[in-house]
Amino acid sequence: MPPTPFGEDRRPHERPRERLRRLGASSLALHELLALLIGSGTPHDSVDSIARDLQGRFASLHALAAADVAILEAISGVGAATAARLSAAMELGRRAASEMQPDLAPIRGPADVFGRMGPRLRDVPQEEFHALLLNTRHRVIREVLVTKGILDASLIHPREVFRAAVAERAAGIILVHNHPSGDPAPSAEDRAVTRQLADAGRALGIPVLDHVVIGRGAYVSLVADLGP
Repeated sequence: MPPTPFGEDRRPHERPRERLRRLGASSLALHELLALLIGSGTPHDSVDSIARDLQGRFASLHALAAADVAILEAISGVGAATAARLSAAMELGRRAASEMQPDLAPIRGPADVFGRMGPRLRDVPQEEFHALLLNTRHRVIREVLVTKGILDASLIHPREVFRAAVAERAAGIILVHNHPSGDPAPSAEDRAVTRQLADAGRALGIPVLDHVVIGRGAYVSLVADLGP
């Protein structure tokens, strides 16, 4: 038996795709949105049952968004192509959320940094270390992804952080990284990285203005660790 597209057993006007066209995506339940991304079922499972199983495996949409693509691929009925679509859709959502604060808005404090970077980093399954390059009005010139993986002072060389800042003639930078655990409490390594890069910034004349650690729904500023 060939795979069954989602909603083929419903009247045309009741199918999720048709209701999305008429009423918008917000009218659909989560499993229906997932089913549209999955596209079709298998000879053994309908697309609706695969979508409901996918929803049931994760405690929340945040947990699904944080899932590694390899975990999604291993779920029965999903596979590599569908896992890629799901991961891409979640990343598009993160990027859309991060665009709510335009680049013309100045960064006035850590709350602004969290508003800009929090939606993007809260569901990332590994640590990402970013630098926001600012002009004299504290507006973002450019965002730089410095490294991915466990934060280690020995692996984050100042030249990787400040190369772009020098090229862009940045007036200052703000460091940002996430804690995948959701707890933004800074570690000893976080503080060591902050001090190391603040010293390098002073030597180059490009001050580090803050280092913001992002968790799920919360953040911590390490401005007190920047030194004199």
